Amino acid sequence: MANLVLYRKYRPQTFAEITGQEHVVQTIKNAISLGAISHAYIFSGPRGSGKTTIARLLAKAANCRERKPRNFEPCNKCSSCLEIMGTRSLDFIEIDAASHRGIDEIRELRDGVKFAPVKEKYKVFVIDECHQLTKEAANALLKTLEEPPNHAIFILATTEIHKMISTIISRCQRFDFRKLNLAEITSRLEFISDRENSRFEKSALELIALNSGGSIRDAESLLDQVLAFAGDLGKDREIKIKDIKELLGIADVEIIGKFVDLLREKNAAGALKLLQDIFEKGYDPQEFSKALIRYLRQVLILKISMDSVNPILIGLAKEDQEKMKAQVEKFSQKEIQTALNLFLDVENKTKYSSIPQLPLELATVDFINPKE
Repeated sequence: MANLVLYRKYRPQTFAEITGQEHVVQTIKNAISLGAISHAYIFSGPRGSGKTTIARLLAKAANCRERKPRNFEPCNKCSSCLEIMGTRSLDFIEIDAASHRGIDEIRELRDGVKFAPVKEKYKVFVIDECHQLTKEAANALLKTLEEPPNHAIFILATTEIHKMISTIISRCQRFDFRKLNLAEITSRLEFISDRENSRFEKSALELIALNSGGSIRDAESLLDQVLAFAGDLGKDREIKIKDIKELLGIADVEIIGKFVDLLREKNAAGALKLLQDIFEKGYDPQEFSKALIRYLRQVLILKISMDSVNPILIGLAKEDQEKMKAQVEKFSQKEIQTALNLFLDVENKTKYSSIPQLPLELATVDFINPKE
């Protein structure tokens, strides 16, 4: 297990271990315990939200040889569970539609569905990124989804449900997965860091969670990177928020706050000098732009509703919250919206600029000295 990345090493093996997605988990647990498993499901939602993990759990629970009646958890000990966990089961078929998207592959799948399972009660087909199937392949799948044999279960997973044809969606039970919130991701990171015998400052784990984009898998990948960076030091000392910022090149909230102050003061020279200083230290202009947009968004929401327990402030230290509230009083709502619009454009332009920080510098000048 030592050579596995964290998101594989700690992939949940029971429904109780799943973080978030309560509405999905509860419905599927009930269906399993009542013996009312559907023949086709479609899981839609952002990457790293647990779609494939829950698909595997459903496959294990449906085929588990030791699962008791009216129970829903797989035993993880019988041959069926162990083979699915080790991706060795002949009756658990995972297909990546990004690389197997043609009509020939789907026809082969359709013909294979007719045959009884080799060993298990159900033959489970998981088609990942199913929105990438060609139109012809999707149409070839339709009849099978509508009237599959009793031994077949289809689970389609997609990050772009709007690209799926409606006739396929109508033949499946649809579950919409959501991005996970800061508390859920932080809790999961705390669990993993404890298991890895590494000590983290609470705010350090929150910073990793904030930079995961609501994806458990991304958060665990970032944690993996941090643990590799810390090495044995992570077991002897507490990993601080400063270490995370240095490793990930994340702009400090304090620096962002100082930059926003210079914007408010209309100090173009000071703002450009600050940008020059931080980029010389190795900050990524695109990451800085993303952090600035998040910060300005929080300022805008506070401007509209000054609420000390606003969930948007979760993850900021108390002094950062107080500083932000003070800034809110000195900005007009129109100014905040103008800044957000300017710096939103920067994020896209930075990718294609030969001088990465130039779009950021131009947006700064445009805000401080607006064009006539």
